Amino acid sequence: MLTAIHPKLPMRNKEVTRQYYIRQLGFEEIGPNDFPEYLMIKKDQIELHFFLSPKLDPFNHDGQVYIRTNNIQALYQSLLEQQVPIHPNGSLQQKPWGQIEFSLLDPDHNLLTFGQSIF
Repeated sequence: MLTAIHPKLPMRNKEVTRQYYIRQLGFEEIGPNDFPEYLMIKKDQIELHFFLSPKLDPFNHDGQVYIRTNNIQALYQSLLEQQVPIHPNGSLQQKPWGQIEFSLLDPDHNLLTFGQSIF
């Protein structure tokens, strides 16, 4: 019966968040844009939602999402070519739990981890 999941992450500034995800990560905005406190974006089959949290401390919260991909090397390389900063501890690497992963921090320090199974 369950058909999809759309994580909701905090954002301090809608325009900054919109520009990061659209210009740097290649997402597109979906849904109505007439709600200043809410943002919905999509890329391929992944949809993320954001809610306004102007008092958010970007260095003291736990917003994070794990996104699976089927071509992690190409995604990682394209982000490097676009000079998207990779998390300092999140470069592309094989993990002992059977995934190849890398991570980014968005402007509000939501952790985006991308992973692909090696099995």
